[in-house]
Amino acid sequence: MESIFHEKQEGSLCAQHCLNNLLQGEYFSPVELSSVAHQLLHVFTAAFWKYDSGFFSIQVISNALKVWGLELILFNSPEYQRLRINPINERSFICNYKEYWFTVRKLGKQWFNLNSLLTGPELVSDTYLALFLAQLQQEGYSVFVVKGDLPDCEADQLLQMIRAQQMHRPKPIGEELAQLKEQRVHKTDLERVLEANDGSAMLDEDEEDLQRALALSCQEIDMEDEEADLRRAIQLSINISQDIPRTSGTNLTSEEPWKRREAYFEKQQQKQQQQKQQQQQDSHPCERPTTSSGALGSDLGDAMGEEDMLQAAVTMSLETVRNDLKTQGKKIIPLKNNLDIHTFQHYPV
Repeated sequence: MESIFHEKQEGSLCAQHCLNNLLQGEYFSPVELSSVAHQLLHVFTAAFWKYDSGFFSIQVISNALKVWGLELILFNSPEYQRLRINPINERSFICNYKEYWFTVRKLGKQWFNLNSLLTGPELVSDTYLALFLAQLQQEGYSVFVVKGDLPDCEADQLLQMIRAQQMHRPKPIGEELAQLKEQRVHKTDLERVLEANDGSAMLDEDEEDLQRALALSCQEIDMEDEEADLRRAIQLSINISQDIPRTSGTNLTSEEPWKRREAYFEKQQQKQQQQKQQQQQDSHPCERPTTSSGALGSDLGDAMGEEDMLQAAVTMSLETVRNDLKTQGKKIIPLKNNLDIHTFQHYPV
């Protein structure tokens, strides 16, 4: 299809497009057709009065083709109809309606509508050709058969070997222009929408950046708060450690309080043993004790109740702690009515 010469409509030069599409090349120009019209002006004055505008009569077209040895015969004339020639056996046709001209030509073994108002050549099947010409005549067209040998062309030689295939029929130029205009309008609208979307996308990106900045700022604030809390906790720990009383001189180990308690219990047991012996001597001055010190300690231990032992332990703990804290200038005030007798509050004197 690309090898087929096809001039598209420009202004009112349909006669020029018709002849060039027929001959498959740029053989005629408006100047050359005007020259042909001037030569015929003396004889057929009334027939060529519109040639300056680009519209040419059948006489101008016919005389222009005589240069190439071609002749035009009216398709529906009685003279031609008596020949009863099948249209597919012809080589080409020229169609005219009022001041408009276009060509239908056979290239290779196929027919093509080379109307300059179409966007490209239109393939016409052999079975449709006769119907197509009849339809044109019904619409008011005058159809002419072109007799004679047309000049050789590349498209004719190529299509003799390869048949053309057409997937989509060409559209009229006016319709294509309308579609192009509509596409441009649609494209313009689409560009506006895309620009608007780009703007909104930029706004969305800015908003996302702002949200990320706010989130990062909150994280930094939280970290600062945590660091401040940590510093306060460390300071409080330091202050508490400074307030804890420490024994001056020697450092007590974990076993020393228990050793002191044992010594205190032994002293108490010895005192109670001595008191009981004294009481027995007063009551029985002649009798001498026969029990050993171990047995006495066992009896005294049994005689002492749990409450006495607990009270003794508390007293010993108070004395131990009081002795340790004297050097710190503090005193111990026991918590009143508290079951945990080992818990105390420390107050500076």
